[in-house]
Amino acid sequence: MNAIYRSQDPSYKTPFGAVREGTTVTFTLRVPTGFGCTTPYLLLHRDGEQSSLFPLTKRATENGRDVFTVSHTFESTGLYFYFFDLYTGYRKLFCGHMGESYMTTERGREWQLTVFDRHFETPECIRGGVIYQIFPDRFYESTPNRPMPFRDRVYRPDKEGEPFFWPTEQENGYLNMDYYGGDLEGICQKLPYLESLGVTMIYLNPIFEAHSNHRYNTADYTKIDPLLGTNEDFSRLCREAKKHGIRIILDGVFSHTGSDSVYFNREGRYDVCGAYNSSQSPYRPWYDFSPNYPCGYRAWWGFETLPEVNENDRSYRDFICGEGGVIDTWMQRGASGFRLDVADELPDDFIEDIRRAVKRYGDDKYLLGEVWEDATTKWSYGRRRTYLLGKGLDAVMNYPFKDAALDYVRGADTAGIADRIMSVCENYPAPALHVLMNFVSTHDTVRAVTAIAGESVEGKDRYWQSGRRLSPEALRYGQRMLAMAYGLIYMLPGVPSIYYGDEIFMQGYKDPFNRAYFDWQYEGPDLRALLRRLASYRRRCRALKEGSLRILRADGGILHLERRSGKSVAEACFNRTDAPLRLLLLGRNVEVEPNGFAIETTSR
Repeated sequence: MNAIYRSQDPSYKTPFGAVREGTTVTFTLRVPTGFGCTTPYLLLHRDGEQSSLFPLTKRATENGRDVFTVSHTFESTGLYFYFFDLYTGYRKLFCGHMGESYMTTERGREWQLTVFDRHFETPECIRGGVIYQIFPDRFYESTPNRPMPFRDRVYRPDKEGEPFFWPTEQENGYLNMDYYGGDLEGICQKLPYLESLGVTMIYLNPIFEAHSNHRYNTADYTKIDPLLGTNEDFSRLCREAKKHGIRIILDGVFSHTGSDSVYFNREGRYDVCGAYNSSQSPYRPWYDFSPNYPCGYRAWWGFETLPEVNENDRSYRDFICGEGGVIDTWMQRGASGFRLDVADELPDDFIEDIRRAVKRYGDDKYLLGEVWEDATTKWSYGRRRTYLLGKGLDAVMNYPFKDAALDYVRGADTAGIADRIMSVCENYPAPALHVLMNFVSTHDTVRAVTAIAGESVEGKDRYWQSGRRLSPEALRYGQRMLAMAYGLIYMLPGVPSIYYGDEIFMQGYKDPFNRAYFDWQYEGPDLRALLRRLASYRRRCRALKEGSLRILRADGGILHLERRSGKSVAEACFNRTDAPLRLLLLGRNVEVEPNGFAIETTSR
């Protein structure tokens, strides 16, 4: 024990990580006696407030070190930041690698302590499960050559064909108007397949009526897009999925609608008085019209086809989360929760309203948010966001773990990867941490196997991305590394998620190339057997559902992890080197292959 302070070590700070309001936290310093330190101070402040000084009291001298402690009870939720002043020679302690202190006379990075709502709980049933993300149009078509419900849609019978992109050689291009015909009935038919992978939850990209294949430009929140099926088809899918132990969550796009919608109706498709058509429209208060905007109204990120809504408008908010509103409608039809698109662009109190609406249907219902950074420290729209402190989201999409997993298999410094992983574990409330959505691919990112083994896409246009495939050698390398990346996200706190097609190594750069049709004729190497085995670990080992995480080794490409919950233990070693590694895992002699991993668990 050479460190003066380690925030991630319970012999220095207890309890570990984020705490519920009302919790007493004890901080301990071990200062070399030669420093002549008599009264070190803890300097602690709540986010945005002034620091307070708390003296530490000497408790003992052990092995040439003076042991000082102080305890503080945190009565209010929020983020707290702290450092220590030894008051000897201007020595101050700030946060370094893995929460370990470093000494400086200058200002450094303070430690963070997250204090969350004392009543915060998340769905127990989600822990230990597996999420499967489906882009509905691209998964499985139950009825080939079905007529398109709108004349401006382009049907794709060539299921192996690359998604069209804008612009193209076609005179008018394709603005996400090509459809492969995937539908709800197709998903229903593949439920046994999903169950075989250990899937317990399906996250569906948008399924409401909309006039693009991605459907993030909602046209009608109350109807299933007719190409996907009917409202009753959705209810049937939920009923059938339940028989396979699978829940369904929906994509809630509540920051903007489509311009081509019943609410805005700029294109005049609907026989209604939309906000664009008249200042007397009942939907007019939902939007912000002004000549100061290039298109005459506030649009999401400037896209004219995505008019942004005013989430503080009472009529809009009631429409989404009031009695009989959008949330009610789909929860009553069988949904088990929502994923909120661009959650950090929604007001915190709006998210809290959505949470209340979702939780009316039971504490087991799930509210997930799209956040790309550390969700506890996120700052947007001039304020620190509070949606992960217990009254908003249950959890977020875990982009920090995704980046860490991919960077690890691509050769990044292993110690740095461990630091990034433990930062999330330390900052996030435990109820959220254990139901995070962990992934390596989504509809918004380069396909994982391409990201691992392909060329960088930065600065490249869609023409460069189009048709680009990995060489056979690169693909073999990517397949091996993707297996290791999936092994890692199944081992880490949270719920692993498979983006449809990753299990058969589907390739693709950015949108739309990461959204190709699932190749159901594929017969090459795949990850299915591995994913089934990993899912079985999670089902039977409590440590993988809710256990703490400890890094046993992180250097030279070796990442050795332990998860523990009571007597239940899981231990894993990832070997990103060219040499085999022999070690003990839970007392068993194990050899870890080069660029491979091994996991051992107890069954408790």
